[in-house]
Amino acid sequence: MTLIIVCILLGGFFLISTSNLTKVNKAAVAIFAAAVGWVLYICYGSDFVNSQHQGEYIDFLGGAVPTSTAVKHYIAQNIFLKYVGKGAELVLFLLATMTIVEILDNNGCFDFFRQWMRTRNSRKLLVLVSVMTFVVSANLDNLTVTTMMLVTMHSIVPTRRLRMVYGSAILIAANSGGALTVIGDPTGLFLWNNGAVSATNYSLSLAIPCLLSWVLPTWWLSRSLPVHIDSQWTSMPYRGDDTNLNVWQRLLMLIVGIGGLWFIPSFHNITKLSPFLGALCVLAVLWVVNEVMNRKLMNVDQMIQRRTPRVLQYGILQLMLFVMGIILAVGVVQETGAIAWLAHLCDKHVHNIWILGFLAGAASSVLDTFASSVSFFSLFPSLAENHEYWKVIAYSTQVGGSMLMLGSASGLALMKMEHIHVGWFFKKVGWVVVVSWLAGLAVMWLMN
Repeated sequence: MTLIIVCILLGGFFLISTSNLTKVNKAAVAIFAAAVGWVLYICYGSDFVNSQHQGEYIDFLGGAVPTSTAVKHYIAQNIFLKYVGKGAELVLFLLATMTIVEILDNNGCFDFFRQWMRTRNSRKLLVLVSVMTFVVSANLDNLTVTTMMLVTMHSIVPTRRLRMVYGSAILIAANSGGALTVIGDPTGLFLWNNGAVSATNYSLSLAIPCLLSWVLPTWWLSRSLPVHIDSQWTSMPYRGDDTNLNVWQRLLMLIVGIGGLWFIPSFHNITKLSPFLGALCVLAVLWVVNEVMNRKLMNVDQMIQRRTPRVLQYGILQLMLFVMGIILAVGVVQETGAIAWLAHLCDKHVHNIWILGFLAGAASSVLDTFASSVSFFSLFPSLAENHEYWKVIAYSTQVGGSMLMLGSASGLALMKMEHIHVGWFFKKVGWVVVVSWLAGLAVMWLMN
């Protein structure tokens, strides 16, 4: 039965890595693999519990006679809910931050970015777009930032060939920026929620590698641009829910939203509560500010309309379901003891975190970055806080998603919106991403 459950996970990983070809939704695959895996696990619950949790199960029984019903209750209450809790923390955090993004976007707070990018110098525009994407993605989810910036590029750059170059720079900046902080990507958030890393140590350790993985490919892309670009700077379109807030009101809301996200690590360090509670607190404050600013438009037909692209809303819902599915699917395999057996083999024959980091980066180039990182994290769950292994895997998997575009949701969004082929991307910039990723690993090795 362990072999069957492992094969289900591997089959799910295969479908996830080939979702661009098969057109099978990877969120659906992850959820299905998780559901089937846990059903099979609980059907053979007595064998698994007695081999992995015998002592805890005896304490749970409290002298009662072990029955199949008792085993199922133990699995549901003491094993399954542990992984549900891990997934729920990430999903609630993403839900809070994405709601913050929607409130800010509906009030035109991100219009500042478009105004700041007013230039006809193609290389200057690339730098501005890349810097903004890198900074914002360190605070928001990569998929959200990538989609927002790609939508902005569609309104500025008329030529598809140039949008492909700018889109590639946006993807690289979003993935590298997301890797810089614990709240910029579900991978870092997963480590932070589990107490594997602290926010400050994590960012300081990955600062130089992330900058390398971002600056080198961006510089290379700038070489292929002309000197000037015929950009389009039309007036901002009317939004159905436009509240006509003035500049200072929009700036205040932007500071409350983004500044509140920066406060979340401090909230966690002070209270030791899960970070999602801090995100919900920021959302509540921003929500109140939003209602105060827009009190004249509350309960009118204009507030029903939304400007946020449907592709963004739909993509975020898929991301939440995918995150939950992966955590549950990898969790059931971990409870069978198969991952512990694989970890023993790795520790015996490999025993080198840099080789494992290289393998993780290679895997994330075709498999989803979150799925790759959680799989490698589960090999050695008992390592100390801020151990180098956590940061090596996090960096490798997140940057690895930029090598072929296939390993990250941001890359798949870019492929869909700009119709970019994997071959073109790797030929133009993908190989530079590989070089910069290895350079970042080398820096981490020297700093260790």
